[in-house]
Order: sequence, then structure tokens, then C-alpha cells
Amino acid sequence: MFTGIVEEIGTIQTIKKRNPTTELTIQCKKILSDMHIGDSISVNGTCLTVVSFDDHSFTVQVILGTENKTYLGQLKTGTHVNLERALLATGRLGGHFVQGHVDDKGTILNIKTSQNEWVYTIKAPPKIMSQLIPQGAIAVDGVSLTVFHKGITTFDIHLIPETRKATILAHKQQGDPVHLETDMLFKYVENIVTQQEGITVEDLLRAGF
Repeated sequence: MFTGIVEEIGTIQTIKKRNPTTELTIQCKKILSDMHIGDSISVNGTCLTVVSFDDHSFTVQVILGTENKTYLGQLKTGTHVNLERALLATGRLGGHFVQGHVDDKGTILNIKTSQNEWVYTIKAPPKIMSQLIPQGAIAVDGVSLTVFHKGITTFDIHLIPETRKATILAHKQQGDPVHLETDMLFKYVENIVTQQEGITVEDLLRAGF
């Protein structure tokens, strides 16, 4: 489980194809301080497992199913990536609950700049759009963000300078792909509503929603 608050920007050092998996070695510094084999690391919003590490980098394996669902297979040596360690039970939840299970990919259609703010318009598949609400949470490349506007096929996110500085979203351009993960709590509610007929608001409140 993650929070969508990026801890560090890493750099892809090597990419090795080892069918049916791909090994990514990522250079970084901060998150190595308490790393162990088997740790879960969010890499651009995708939960991956550490298989080895040293004083300068760590290696994760990407299985074929994950590669097909994400754009990790398109990464190149030297590419920057968002990194976040798994949430500690004693830590602050600065963003929202992010599983690191990418639901689908979106595409940046437009980036509009105003004073101290950048507005990204992202096109997303219908299933993603159906799970979004204005002012709700969305993880974009592993970054916890707020949906400021929801259209039919697109939604807007607003970035402040600190978010751009701390993540790879500052380097994204029009036409670039992004990983999308919708709010886990919304999915649970949606599942309850679709599977049970006659459910009421009172039923949801009694269930803790």
C-alpha cells in the first residue's frame, strides 16, 4: 500500500530482458536507506518487488502481464521514474490509499500553464472515467492528485510547483502516456452497489462508507 506521495526521482540504469520477465535496475539514493529484498516499491505507480540492491541502485522484475498493462516496457536507459516505498503503519497518509495496481493507461492531451499552476488534461478509457468524481482522488504515474474537472472522456489535474519539482510529471509532454489508478474506496462502493439491488445511502453508512 502506498500514499501517492513521491519520495524520490530515480533513473533507469539498465534494462535486461529475461523472458518472460524484464529486470529494471534503478539508480537512486534516499529510498535505499532501509531497503530489503522483497520490499515493494512503487515505480511510476506500479508496485514492483526488489530482487537485489546495492549502495547506489536496486533491481526489480516486471512480469509480462504487468508490462502489457503499463508502459514500463517502453522505458529506456536514462529515463526518470517516480519512486515511493510502501506505507508504514506509523506514517502520515499525505495522499490517499494507492495500491500500485495500475488500472489502465491515459494520454496527456494538453498542458496549460498559468501563474504557479499547471493544468494537465488527460484522456482516459471509459472504465477509468466512470470511477472518477470531481474533487476525488486519482493516482497519475503514482502521484496522488485531485480531479478538478471531469468531462466525458477527459479529466483535469492541477499541479503546483512543488509537485512538479518532486515528480517526473514536470517532464511529461503532450501525447505522453501515464499510468492511472482510481480510488480503491470508490471501487469497493461501486462493487457493493452493482452487486446488491435496493441498496440505500443508510446501508452504505452502516457499512462504514
